[in-house]
Amino acid sequence: QVQLVESGGGLVQVGGSLRLSCAASGRTFSSYNMAWFRQTPGKEREFVAAIRWLGDMPYYADSVKGRFAISRDNAKNTGYLQMSGLKSEDTAVYYCALDSRNEKSGFVKSDSTQYDYWGQGTQVTVSS
Repeated sequence: QVQLVESGGGLVQVGGSLRLSCAASGRTFSSYNMAWFRQTPGKEREFVAAIRWLGDMPYYADSVKGRFAISRDNAKNTGYLQMSGLKSEDTAVYYCALDSRNEKSGFVKSDSTQYDYWGQGTQVTVSS
């Protein structure tokens, strides 16, 4: 079992920045690829970014490329999403996810069905 807890969400103005954290417990976080997704009411969960278990090969959705940065600190069992240049369309609930069915996988994935553990989400609201 894995528990994922997101934090760091909140209200920010357009152009502002936030850093989301995802604290993991229960299994060896450092062996699994992780990702961030987001969701707004009435829409499907949308891929944001993913990173390999080693902390390399970051992969981003086109909508956030150049503005968001995904990282992880395996010693702290924590993943991060640094968000800058926020836009109103970034408003959503942000979820972190872990791909625990593929230990030390060489490939990060953008398909939400490939991730089997999810946090409860943290709300990010970007106001103008």
